Amino acid sequence: MSIIQCKEICKSFGEKVALDHVSVEVPEGRIFGLLGPNGAGKTTLIRIINRITIPNGGDVLFKGRPITQQDVEKIGYMPEERGLYRKMKVGDQALYLAQLKGMSRQDAVAGLKDWFVRFGIQDWWNKKVEELSKGMAQKLQFITTVVHKPDLMILDEPFSGFDPVNAEVIRKEILRLRDEGATIILSTHNMESVEELCDDIALINKSRLVITGGVADIRRRYGNNNVEIEYTDADGRHTEVLPRETDGNNTLKSFIDKGVTVNSYKELMPRMNDIFIKLVTEGDGQNEPA
Repeated sequence: MSIIQCKEICKSFGEKVALDHVSVEVPEGRIFGLLGPNGAGKTTLIRIINRITIPNGGDVLFKGRPITQQDVEKIGYMPEERGLYRKMKVGDQALYLAQLKGMSRQDAVAGLKDWFVRFGIQDWWNKKVEELSKGMAQKLQFITTVVHKPDLMILDEPFSGFDPVNAEVIRKEILRLRDEGATIILSTHNMESVEELCDDIALINKSRLVITGGVADIRRRYGNNNVEIEYTDADGRHTEVLPRETDGNNTLKSFIDKGVTVNSYKELMPRMNDIFIKLVTEGDGQNEPA
């Protein structure tokens, strides 16, 4: 079942077309990557889902029905443009934002303190936001996005500004939340993160949907049908790249018949980064049916 369906979404700002009949479906319980170069229309689509911006045409459905403001309260949204009240104490800021999402003070305190311990920032509860480093402030915003256990979490460039260690902490938390049943829309330029985290993606370029589907299926679709065989013979260990046959067993058998030990046999698939560049720069796949 899809938690979000965007059907033929159109949005213009004056003569500037931001979205041109874009349709995407976000399955429940999965991580959905929303990809595209700067200015492609990703943020506009996210704002339409959150009812911050109204589309000129098309519909957004939440669990199969037109989305309402009450549904938006079940969404956790961390925008790329971070915003915190710098003069407030960290704990007060977090409580304020949690209660805006409908949490009682008691539940908010309990949930926030659990997250603060998880992220190792429990000692910062009574300090001012302006005393936080950029990474600490990022952690605080992530916490306030997810603490009310929303049905859908939308994270816009969540790894921006993090060092590798803290980026890994956030990656693990995103995967944990998905495994516990959350649905996550991840808007990012980091193709490595897409391969590590995303189950499905949609690529938007120049206001139009270029391609959407499962990450593994898309990588396979744009592969070159080659396989890599690693084997060991009397001269040592070797690796060969060969065209994939319809029946891979024949290829394996031919190597085994030579008296060598086959260590691995795997299909070579392109990286998402290469596919992204190909589709954006060459226009390959434009208007391709989903």
